[in-house]
Amino acid sequence: MKKLKLLLPIIGLTILLSGCSKWIDRGESITAVGSSALQPLVETVAESFQAANPGKFINVQGGGSGTGLSQVQSGAVDIGNSDLFAEEKSGIDASALVDHRVAVVGITPIVNKEVGVKDISMENLRKLFTGEITNWKELGGKDQPVVILNRASGSGTRSTFEKWVLDGETAIRAQEQDSSGMVRQIVADTPGAISYVAFSYVTNDVATLSIDGVEPTDDNVTTNKWIIWAYEHMYTKNQPKQLTKEFLNYMLSEEVQNNIVGELGYIPVSRMQVERDWEGNIVK
Repeated sequence: MKKLKLLLPIIGLTILLSGCSKWIDRGESITAVGSSALQPLVETVAESFQAANPGKFINVQGGGSGTGLSQVQSGAVDIGNSDLFAEEKSGIDASALVDHRVAVVGITPIVNKEVGVKDISMENLRKLFTGEITNWKELGGKDQPVVILNRASGSGTRSTFEKWVLDGETAIRAQEQDSSGMVRQIVADTPGAISYVAFSYVTNDVATLSIDGVEPTDDNVTTNKWIIWAYEHMYTKNQPKQLTKEFLNYMLSEEVQNNIVGELGYIPVSRMQVERDWEGNIVK
C-alpha cells in the first residue's frame, strides 16, 4: 500500500507530461523568440489568442533579433521575431525564411530627464554616440558628462539606430544591455544618460529627443519624416502550418491590427505612406 501511495504521484505526473506531449504533437504549442522591441506586442496578442483558444499555447521569449533569426533558421523555434530584414543579418539565409511583417516600430533616442536638452541635430546625435561630444553643456544642456548606454550587439533596435544615425561610423564602447526595459530604467536612474528604445517602451520616466526639429511620433514615421524606424517581422522557416499559421493569421487580423497594435505603441503596416526595402531605399 505504501509503495502504491508513492507511485500514484509519479503516475499522475507521467500522465500529465504525456498529455502535454500530445498537445505539442498536435501542434498545440509553439515558441516565438527574438526582438525585445516586438516582444510586448507578441506577448499581448498571445494572451488574447490563448484566452480565445483554450489548450493552445504560445511561448514568447526575447533575446534580440539576431537570436530570433538564427533560432528559426536552425528550426529550434517556430517563429523568429526580428526588427531586421533577414537579409541584413550575416549568417542568415533569407531565402530559406518567410517574412511576415506584423507592424512598424519607431525608435527614438531617450535621455535622463535632467540633461537639459530637448532637440538635437542628427550630426550632434552621431557625435554623442561616437564620443566626440562628452558633456551636455556642449549642446546647451547641463554641465554633466554624457553617459552612453547601448543595446547588445545582436539587437535589431541597435542595428536600426546605428544604420540611420551613425551612417557607417563606429559607436564608442559603452555599457550594453539585452533588454529595452532595462535600458529605459538605467537611463531614468542615471544622470547624463542617453540611449534609444522603440516608441512602445517610452514612459514618463525618461525624455525623448526631437531631431532637427522633427518629433518622434507615429505620424512622422508613416511619412518617413522621422527616419529611425523598422518593420517588425515574424519569420518562419518555410510556409507556416497548423498553430503557427493560425497565430500569425490572428496577429494580422483586423481585430489585432486596428486595436492592439496601436494601443501598445506600434504602427499598423497599413498606415504607412511609404515602403522601404531591406537596404533602406524607399520603394513606394
